[in-house]
Amino acid sequence: MQTERLQSWITAEWQRSVLPALREYISIPNQSPAYDPEWRTNGLLERALGVARQWIEAQRLGGLRVETVVLPGRTPLLLLEADGGREGTVLLYGHLDKQPPFEGWRAGLGPFEPVLEGDRLYGRGGADDGYAVFAIVTAWRALQEFGARFPRCVALIECSEESGSGDLEAYVEHLRDRIGRPDLVVCLDSGCGDYERLWATVSLRGLVNAVLRIRVLEEGVHSGAASGVVPSTFRIARQLLGRIEDDKTGRILLDYAWCPIPEQRLAEAEEVARVVGPALRDAFPFYRGARPVSADPLELVLNRTWRPQLEVVGASGLPPVANAGNVLRPMTELKLSLRLPPRVNAAGVAQALQRRLEEDPPYGADVVLEIGEAASGWDSPALTAELQRLLHAASLAYWGKPPCFMGEGGTIPFMGMLGRLFPAAQFVVTGVLGPHSNAHGPNEFLHLPTAERITCAVAHVLAEWTGAGAEAE
Repeated sequence: MQTERLQSWITAEWQRSVLPALREYISIPNQSPAYDPEWRTNGLLERALGVARQWIEAQRLGGLRVETVVLPGRTPLLLLEADGGREGTVLLYGHLDKQPPFEGWRAGLGPFEPVLEGDRLYGRGGADDGYAVFAIVTAWRALQEFGARFPRCVALIECSEESGSGDLEAYVEHLRDRIGRPDLVVCLDSGCGDYERLWATVSLRGLVNAVLRIRVLEEGVHSGAASGVVPSTFRIARQLLGRIEDDKTGRILLDYAWCPIPEQRLAEAEEVARVVGPALRDAFPFYRGARPVSADPLELVLNRTWRPQLEVVGASGLPPVANAGNVLRPMTELKLSLRLPPRVNAAGVAQALQRRLEEDPPYGADVVLEIGEAASGWDSPALTAELQRLLHAASLAYWGKPPCFMGEGGTIPFMGMLGRLFPAAQFVVTGVLGPHSNAHGPNEFLHLPTAERITCAVAHVLAEWTGAGAEAE
């Protein structure tokens, strides 16, 4: 590959062609189905998919087949097939649905108002994960422009990822004959520890989402009359959470939620801690005086990749402070998010969690745990020597530094599914979600130089990939 010319061409195409389409995509409030009960009728997912499809067709890529696939009752999917003239099959992935807007966007920014500031494109969905389809097709175009052959490629661009990819497996089964048997899977929906090198994700945590409901009264009553007689549902909630989490250390008290850390993953975590170091703290917008749970970068890396962690991500039954009277509330409802190590069975943890929280409720309160999602994590198969060489070469060529291999703290449910369906495939999982990019939160941005370099890296890997059965290292 003529790396300098390729990078210059891809950077120019991003500025000329991709950015205008991404701006249009960001402006569409196409939230994922879990957050938009009217998605079937408002046409927003179809509109976002239409923007991507119109842009793709305007690229006039030779041999490209573009199809919108819609199974009954499911979100739409964009299917792309490109024959690069070489043997082998590569499956590529991206998604177009978005997280809800969230609060706290700074002045001048908004979730559906694309704003370019320097090398950052702000707006919901640009980094997570709208950029992916544009990167994939631009990489294919670059390969054709430079006369490089590449394997047959199939790209699946779905619209339910932020809701747990509930529709994706049905589409994969529906399209199995057209997908074939990929020897390489490329996913562009992950993160990066910094913007200075290629980051390859080698593991993802699992997740159990659940709603804990506690009720002691039919209706709220005067707290002066009832407190000391009627138990507080908030106190009961604290007691129940104490069954599953040490409130001083954050250690999860469910044995089912733990697993040994493989030696290879520990070595990779040590390298990530060495490379990123104190930047792990700086990656998050700590309020003045607040600090991380540990000063040791390795502990932080392991905490967010191979150790279970609990967060209360939502609550009901508590009025806003401004409207809160002296009332003993009848109920408290908490949404729990329990992250799990990659090799832990999420369904088993969900059952253990339900037993622990519902059994012997304090004061005979009505306690119900409703499990929402139980998604196991993913641990990548060992990379072959060939793929390791390609990733090192791509990182050196387009970033000037060797790559890093890291576990990611988030959950991508479909990765485990793809691993089961294609057990012989190799995986390249990467992305643009680096420090402060803030996917799911306010002020989400796409770091454009990283997006451009990832496009180069995809082109590089596709041009050089042979799918040879080299032994894994």
